[in-house]
Amino acid sequence: MARFDDLASFAAVVRAGSFTRAAAQLGVTQSALSQTVRALERRLDLKLLNRTTRSVAPTEAGERLYQAVGPRFEDIEAELAVLGEMRGKPAGMVRITATEHSMRTLIWPRLQPWLPLYPDIKVEISGDNRFTDIVAERFDIGVRLGGDVAKDMIAVRIAPDMRMAVVGSPDYFSRHPRPSTPQDLTLHDCIGLRLASHGGLLKWEFTRRRKGVNAHVTGRLIFNSSELIVAAALSGHGLAWLPSDLVEKHIEAGRLVPVLDDWAATFDGYHAYYAGRRASPALMLVVEALRPPETQRLLLRPL
Repeated sequence: MARFDDLASFAAVVRAGSFTRAAAQLGVTQSALSQTVRALERRLDLKLLNRTTRSVAPTEAGERLYQAVGPRFEDIEAELAVLGEMRGKPAGMVRITATEHSMRTLIWPRLQPWLPLYPDIKVEISGDNRFTDIVAERFDIGVRLGGDVAKDMIAVRIAPDMRMAVVGSPDYFSRHPRPSTPQDLTLHDCIGLRLASHGGLLKWEFTRRRKGVNAHVTGRLIFNSSELIVAAALSGHGLAWLPSDLVEKHIEAGRLVPVLDDWAATFDGYHAYYAGRRASPALMLVVEALRPPETQRLLLRPL
């Protein structure tokens, strides 16, 4: 059995791409996990992992071993989750990758009151604005805008369409004229969002009379967090282009002023998506919990 534990530990490190993340998932210390993997390497007399200060990647032998054992451990975990369902208590780990915005405004508010109902289901939520291959990176569920979901995934809408807004503070507009067209934004200090997926800046998109327009904006500030963009806009450092629900309360309070409303773009709302293969009972319960309450089909109650 100890040898199976060694293999499971090795598979967890490869899957996570990090001893730190794998140790957190397994509930052990990083040093203990490292010793376990080194013991496996000594027993096999093979180097299985290339380690650097920033990342961990399998060697050729390690990749071959992982391809042999990794899917088997995933099958075992899926079967254990099914057995948990048979005893009336869905169980297992469900890993979710989501955008920062959806994580804060949808996923956590809906899962927080749901979690006590299913104490045997563990949930890991990873906030990331990049486009993630959930199969390759071993996530169970992804949450992205509908237009960004791969066609071979099963997708469930969890939010209405998302409307964008350009906003600035009253202080900013006391020093700058209000833009009347997207082209006017070239004269303004626009706060950018850096996309982790390819390092570029998020394009500002607009729509009018069913025609799309991209504005080429520049500015002194660039962030990779929409929360910081809101803070910078509130402080008068420039204009922000954000989902309207993020700035709605500030607009109502007069802290931010919307402009270009008649050019506002609307995107297909957030969807939770997953691969159809081995969809566990726990995964399906989490997907149902992410739906708007009025559309939930499963009875979510304490067991």
